[in-house]
Amino acid sequence: MSILIKPIITEKATKDSEIFNRYAFVVNKQANKLEIKGAVESTYGVAVKSVRTLIQPAERKTKYTKKGLVSGLTSGYKKAIVQLAEGEVIDFYNNL
Repeated sequence: MSILIKPIITEKATKDSEIFNRYAFVVNKQANKLEIKGAVESTYGVAVKSVRTLIQPAERKTKYTKKGLVSGLTSGYKKAIVQLAEGEVIDFYNNL
């Protein structure tokens, strides 16, 4: 079971990482906070201070097109916000 799926690199997440030293990740829905903490520490080699999790619900979308009404569903996911210890940094752009 892969715990960390991908980091979230948005404007809001980047600002949060610069100011408060918090990083956001999309994680497996069955993973708990201790597993997420261990995965981040082993993957990036940093000390984690705290972990907060939330589940983004699935979102229904409807479009009006030439063919009529088209409806769809985006999948939900679990998000983890990881607060690192003072002086620790994760560099996502290192291997580009």
